[in-house]
Amino acid sequence: MALQDLCNFQDIFQDSLIQQCFLGTFEKNTACDYVSSLSTRSSTSLFNFYIPVAEYLDESPIQFGQISTIQSSSAISSQESILSPSSLPTSLPFASSQSVPLPFPMSHGTTTLAFMFQGGVLAAADTRSSCSGLVACPASQKILPIHSHLVGTTSGTSADCALWKRILARELRLYQLRHGRRLSTRGAAKLLSHMLHPFKGTELCVAATLCGWDGGEVDDGCHAGTTQSSAFSEQYFARKKLSFSGPGLFYVCSDGTRLQGTLFSVGSGSPYAYSILDQGVRWGLTVDEATSIAREAVYRATHRDAYSGNCVDIYHITSNGWTRRSREDLKEEYYREKERKEKANIGEYFGEM
Repeated sequence: MALQDLCNFQDIFQDSLIQQCFLGTFEKNTACDYVSSLSTRSSTSLFNFYIPVAEYLDESPIQFGQISTIQSSSAISSQESILSPSSLPTSLPFASSQSVPLPFPMSHGTTTLAFMFQGGVLAAADTRSSCSGLVACPASQKILPIHSHLVGTTSGTSADCALWKRILARELRLYQLRHGRRLSTRGAAKLLSHMLHPFKGTELCVAATLCGWDGGEVDDGCHAGTTQSSAFSEQYFARKKLSFSGPGLFYVCSDGTRLQGTLFSVGSGSPYAYSILDQGVRWGLTVDEATSIAREAVYRATHRDAYSGNCVDIYHITSNGWTRRSREDLKEEYYREKERKEKANIGEYFGEM
C-alpha cells in the first residue's frame, strides 16, 4: 500500500513477471501465471499489504496460514502440485487447519501517556509486560524511537507493536530518501492509520501515540531560480517554515482511528494517570515540572493497576530531537511517597500538641 505509492514498485515487478513468463520453461510459466493472477486479481504488487476478505474476519489470526501436518506432507510431495494453479487456494491466505484454542486468556495491560507543553512533547510509560496473571517481562521498552524527531508509545500486543513500528520506520525513511525531508507527524499518523485499517475486525491489537516535532528542513535554495522575486521567495519559505514547525501529538489505533490532541493516556492504567494529568498539565510547565508530573502519573497508575509497574521511561522531544532520561525504578517513588506521608503525620501530631 504505502510502499507501492512511495517507490512505484508495481510497474517494475509487473514488467519483470511478464518477462519471466515469456523466457521461462513450462513449469516456470505455471508459477508465473499464479503470481500474475494474484497481482491482476488484487491489482496490486507483491509488496502491497494483504487486505483480509470477509470470510476471514471472523477467524483468529492464529489460524491464518496454518496447515496441518497431513495436508503439508501430501501437498509438498512434488513440485508440480505446488506450482499448478488448481492445487492452490482461490484466495489468500492459504487454507487453515482446525481451530487452535488459546492455552490461557491473553489479558494484558499497560500505562502510557504523552502531552504537549511549551518545552515540546513529553512521553512516559511503565516497563511491565503482562500476560494474564504472569509478568512476562519487567523491563520491556514501550516507547519506541522511530526517527530522530519522532517516538511512539505502544499499547497492545508487544509483537504487533514492534512489527508495525518497524514498518512505519521503514516507510518514513523511504519518504525521507525520496523527498529529502522528514514526513510530518500528521502524515506519519495518517500513513499508519491507513496501513492498519485493512486489519479492522481481526485480533491485531496496536494502540500507538506518535510524539514528534515538525519543521527545520525547508530547503531555501532549491526553488530560488524559479521565482522572479527574491522577496516573495523569502516570504513563501518563511510562511512554510512557520506552518510546519512545532510539536505534534496523534493517537492511532489498530482499527484505523486517528485523533489529534494535546494529552493522551492509553492502557489499563490510563484512568488513574488521567487523574494526575488533568489537574497538573498546563502549557507553561517547565521541563522539570513536566517530568515530575509524568513520573507521578505513571506511579499512581502502577500503584492501582496490577498490569502496570516496575520502572518508568521518559522521553522528551524538542526541535533538536528526542532525548531519553535514565530509567527509574518506581519502588523508589513509593518509598519517597511513604516518607513524605510519615513526615506529614509527624508534623500534624506535634502541631496538635
